[in-house]
Amino acid sequence: MQVQKRQARNAYRTGKRLPKGPNGGIQLLLIQSVDSLGKQGDVVEVKPGFARNYLIPQGLATYATDHHRRMVEKHKAQLAELQRKQLAALHDLADVIAKTTITIEANANADGHLYGSIGAEEIVHALKNEGISISTDHVRLDGPLRELAQYSVRIYLGHEIETSLKVWVVPQAHEN
Repeated sequence: MQVQKRQARNAYRTGKRLPKGPNGGIQLLLIQSVDSLGKQGDVVEVKPGFARNYLIPQGLATYATDHHRRMVEKHKAQLAELQRKQLAALHDLADVIAKTTITIEANANADGHLYGSIGAEEIVHALKNEGISISTDHVRLDGPLRELAQYSVRIYLGHEIETSLKVWVVPQAHEN
């Protein structure tokens, strides 16, 4: 990936022309699947800034040259097997999350309203304590949790894999 980043920087610095697509964008070959763009091995056309500033430096795409296309075709079976393993791991993680219930303690008044709120960071931290590691980007909240109750929180893991997590928000135990 470092070589690709270096090539992208050098191409940008030297003013080298990037491969243009029929609609005026830049044609890139996706190295990894990008949710809103395409799957691994697809040739996509994107705006130049998105290519130079995000896709190429992050190692998600490379220039759509004939050489890169031949390499992808050659390794298509290996790529499919790798993607199948990644999807299986995500499905397993989704099953584990669906069976998990987490409890978050929070300060609340007598009516059950929280002093503050519970957000994605607190949910991710509670999951990490259970041995499950996800990022805050995966947590889909309709809004912050502001009352003592049981909630069903959507967790989106990518590749159209979504599950729900049971979250109990309980009053904080006072130590006397």
